[in-house]
Amino acid sequence: MDIIQMAREIGKAIQQEDAYLKLRIAQQNSDNDKELQNLIGEFNLKRIAINNEAQKSDRDDDKLQQLNKEMRSVYANIMKNENMTAYNEAKQQLDSVLQRVLAIISQSADGEDPETTDYSPSCTGSCSTCGGCH
Repeated sequence: MDIIQMAREIGKAIQQEDAYLKLRIAQQNSDNDKELQNLIGEFNLKRIAINNEAQKSDRDDDKLQQLNKEMRSVYANIMKNENMTAYNEAKQQLDSVLQRVLAIISQSADGEDPETTDYSPSCTGSCSTCGGCH
């Protein structure tokens, strides 16, 4: 089996991971949550209004501050939503799995033993600052 086919097999395995399946369910629940989708729409409209006001040559700083305050409030409500919370937690779990897989592949390409190398949460991603993962 060539290396590209092996990568495809890893991709298939990732899609069988509990973390992946939980993320897909959380995403569907978030997509189906009308309140959450309305909040996201409102957030995007506030962001557009802020950009439009900021680009004006005669921008109103008070209006800009008010729009920023409103946008932060909407964002806080989005982040309090149980479906958004579940989505963020599931995304973090899958990201953790992917970081580990990528670290093993990357470190193996750098000559580490694929059987023992692993992801270290303190890893910055820059080998120049690395003190080692062992």
